[in-house]
Formats: sequence, structure tokens, C-alpha cells
Amino acid sequence: MAFLELSHLEKSFGPTRVVKDFDLSIEKGEFVSFLGPSGCGKTTVLRMVAGFETPTAGSIVIDGQDVTALRPNQRNIGMVFQAYALFPNLTVAQNVGFGLRVSGLGRAEIAGRVAEMLKLIGLADLGARYPFQLSGGQQQRVALARALAVRPRVLLLDEPLSALDAKIRVSLREEIRAIQRELGITTIFVTHDQEEALSMSDRVVVMTNGIADQVGTPFEIYNRPTTRFVAQFVGTLNLLDARVVDAAVGNVTVGETPVALNRSLNGAHGPISLALRPEVIALGRHTARAVVLTGRIAEVHFLGSVIRIRVNVGGNLISLDTFNRPDAPPPAVGSAAEISIAESDLLVLTD
Repeated sequence: MAFLELSHLEKSFGPTRVVKDFDLSIEKGEFVSFLGPSGCGKTTVLRMVAGFETPTAGSIVIDGQDVTALRPNQRNIGMVFQAYALFPNLTVAQNVGFGLRVSGLGRAEIAGRVAEMLKLIGLADLGARYPFQLSGGQQQRVALARALAVRPRVLLLDEPLSALDAKIRVSLREEIRAIQRELGITTIFVTHDQEEALSMSDRVVVMTNGIADQVGTPFEIYNRPTTRFVAQFVGTLNLLDARVVDAAVGNVTVGETPVALNRSLNGAHGPISLALRPEVIALGRHTARAVVLTGRIAEVHFLGSVIRIRVNVGGNLISLDTFNRPDAPPPAVGSAAEISIAESDLLVLTD
């Protein structure tokens, strides 16, 4: 059995089912992100694990113990909120030690644990300050230290970086991941930011309409999405309208161009969608890419190290990324273009 087991979780508010038959197994020490748009149910699942919401159905088991009916303070779970939730009238050290005092630990043990946590988050010299004297990033570090001070079995992070500016977010997510690895604590991270989820997680749960649409490693989620929603929600995606000619061997047409996918389409017929990422498309003909489509350059966007080019192929606007080269300026808008694609990079979306 996994360390954390969520089995057939359901949550309804009146007639509205917010979470539907949700199953997930998380191993000890694993970092799992719940990724999805607002209203998809990811925070509701997190709150059920924390004990702030009671499941309508299903069970939550931590380290072999069924905690479904237990109160939040009986679960030994640490939680970090988006809004920090620090006590403004307490110092940094007092905030970090708050849960330890509530649990009845001795003064010396609390002082030692607080010093350990402040050193862990890089704020060892700021224990006497108050929250208003700290930056947003520092306040979130204090909130993290407070959650970790009680040595929880599971750490829950509810969009903890969304209130911070971009540079601090990148820095703090690296720190959170480093601390999580050092402590080996089982962690669930809720976010709507795909870059955060992909860069931090061992596995990602992509949610929509109260269900887990796909669960997999960041590599699997990005490169091998299994549903149209996941393919479109995670990363930039091109969708090409195609028509099946021979499903057994994977022959389709894109406009008037025949394309051999060289794999079975499992009985698909009629119109389908082919999905591909911008970075797998090459401008011009390439021997390693058998699928060649012709069109015209519609847009060119200079993004620094990367140039994003959009090519109009039979009414489909296809985005591709190429590295900036000072000795090779990008093609002109309106010029004719060929793009090359390896058939293995074309994902078939039939749902």
C-alpha cells in the first residue's frame, strides 16, 4: 500500500458534484502536484486531505491509518496557504513555534526546533522580526517553516507562490523542492501554473471537472498527453484537422497531404485531430522528418533566445520554435515555407 491513499473521493456542495470518484496513490517522500484551471476541484481534494472538508464519499488513508473521519489537528499534516496566514502580533520565531507550543512541547525543545527551521529556510538571523518587516517571499518561507516544524506526515501547499512576483516565485519553488527532498516529506502541491507543476514534481495530476484527467511524470504529461484537455492545457499545442484513410496502418490526410503515422489508430475513423508541440517542428525539409507540409509565414515573434514562427498551412496556423541565430535572420512574413515533422511526434487525439 502507498503512503497516502485517496480512494473514490467524492465531494458535493448541494446538488453540485465538485470532486467525482477521485483515486490517487502517493508514495512516501513523493512530490505530487495537482494542476488544473480554477474550479476543477484540486483545492477541494487538498482540503479533504487536510480535514477542512468532509468527503461525501470515499476514504483517506495515511501510512495505513484511515483519517477520513479525523479532525485536522488529529492528522499530523502541515499546510501552507497562499495568503501566508501568519500571526501579525507574533515574531517570526513565535510564528514558527506556534504549533509546537499548542502540542505541549517543552520550551527548550521548541527553541531548538525553531532554530533548526529558521536555519533550514535561510532566515536564522530574522527570528525577532515581525511579519510586516519581511518581504512576501520571506513571509512564505516562515509559513513553510511553521508547517514543517511539527514534523508532519504530509505537507500540503495550496498555491503558495501565486501572490509573489515572477523572479521570487522561481527562486522559492527551487528552495521548496530542495527542502522537500532534504526532509523526504510526502508533499501535495496545488497550482494552476503548469511551469511550476512540471518543474517541481515527481508526478503531476491534471484535473478538470472534478476528475483526474491524467496522472504521470512531467515528461509523460507534456510529451504523451492522453486526452485533448491535457494536451491543450499543458504547454503550447498545435492541432491539425486530419481524416483517417486506413486506421490499421495509420494512414491519414491533412488537407490534401497524405501522412503515414505508421501505427494503428485503434479503429478510429472519419475526422480526428493531430497534436504536436512547437519545438518538434523544423523549418524546411529534413531527412529525419518524413512529414512535410507547405504553407506561408503568417507571424514571426522574437522572444530572445527563441523565435516563434506561425505558418499558415491550408488554414491551420501552426506554431514552431527555433533557436535564435545572429547569422540567420528569421523568414519574412508572407514568404513561402515548408515545415517538417517526424510522424512519431504527431499525437492522435480522438476524444
